Amino acid sequence: MFGGPFDHSIVARAAARGLVGIELHNFREMATDRHHSVDDYPYGGGAGMVLQPGPLFAAVEAAALSQDAPIVLLTPQGRTLTQELARELAQHSALALICGHYEGVDERVREHLATQEISLGDFVLSGGEIAAMAVVDAVVRLLPGVIDGESTLEESHQAGLLEYPHYTRPPEFRGWAVPEVLLSGNHAAIARWRHEQALRRTWKRRPDLLERADLSAQDRRLLATWQADVNDRGLDD
Repeated sequence: MFGGPFDHSIVARAAARGLVGIELHNFREMATDRHHSVDDYPYGGGAGMVLQPGPLFAAVEAAALSQDAPIVLLTPQGRTLTQELARELAQHSALALICGHYEGVDERVREHLATQEISLGDFVLSGGEIAAMAVVDAVVRLLPGVIDGESTLEESHQAGLLEYPHYTRPPEFRGWAVPEVLLSGNHAAIARWRHEQALRRTWKRRPDLLERADLSAQDRRLLATWQADVNDRGLDD
């Protein structure tokens, strides 16, 4: 499952340049019975199968991580993956990602092996593999030298806001024109426009983000004006 995503694009280029190393450990190889079993029926009954602790502990221990390396269990019960969390993980020299499967993992893995739990959101996947791919991609692109540092400065969520709209050639397409300010060459005006667009887009699409964003007094005045327009005239745009 990991071959395709990790063999292409930014992650593959970072690995080829020696900026990141990715190792895959199949915990089935750590099973001790002749069938290489890694799951069993849950104590107390119930549907599904539960991953046993032994193979998972053995696989993580075989990775020989440094003592302070995060050991992340991918689970719907974890902390939601955000850009802030990706930046936190990118500060570590190494981390382990445990991909659960089946009904879940033995609770002793959660309590005594994993140091963090991460979720992609409030939904359930068949296993933790896709979530692990997302974590790797989000973290690798933040590592020094992987991509142009300026490219990450104005991305969505970087300053607590969604990203502003982007345009490229042609200046007019099917009657839809690029905003004139972007063609003006006035960098100060362009910066103001982009910030206001990011603020407005966040206000309309993800107002929950504004509760944690670092807003200036001018930002708050703009938000109050836009909200007043909606209240007074029912404007959508």
